[in-house]
Amino acid sequence: MGAEIERKYLLPSFPEAELADNTLKRVSKQYIYQTYLAFSEDQEIRVRKLVDPTGEKHFTHTFKSGHGMMREEVEYSITEPIYDQLLARSGLIPLEKIRTTLEADGHTYEIDEYKQIDLMVVEVEFPDLSAAEAFTPPSWFGRELGVEEEFRNKTMWIKLQER
Repeated sequence: MGAEIERKYLLPSFPEAELADNTLKRVSKQYIYQTYLAFSEDQEIRVRKLVDPTGEKHFTHTFKSGHGMMREEVEYSITEPIYDQLLARSGLIPLEKIRTTLEADGHTYEIDEYKQIDLMVVEVEFPDLSAAEAFTPPSWFGRELGVEEEFRNKTMWIKLQER
């Protein structure tokens, strides 16, 4: 299993000024439709449909385990027919977000703008725990979310199913 090491922050606004002055470089943009197939307190299995601005689609199946800054993660590509079969007749509503990937100063920033919720966050992934702990967030970041349950994708998705 691989490890995902990341820190997550609220984002008060999209960093337009930093993009305009070339402090940040835009790398990509994707529309993400994320659905959980099974979950417990510390494990989850999800599928995603990722759509590029060109309309090209990709599909993934992911298992995650743990809480906090470092979690176990196994993710692999699946085909559209497999994705469709997993969700057929489920009635589940995907969590929708637009992910914009930016780069600056050797870091990759993933901004998620949630479509069904008034929320924008930025995540930063790291190669190891020491790099994550040494990270100083840029001034355009909001407060760190840490392990706050209400901001976990799984929690937001569950609330979406209850509507």
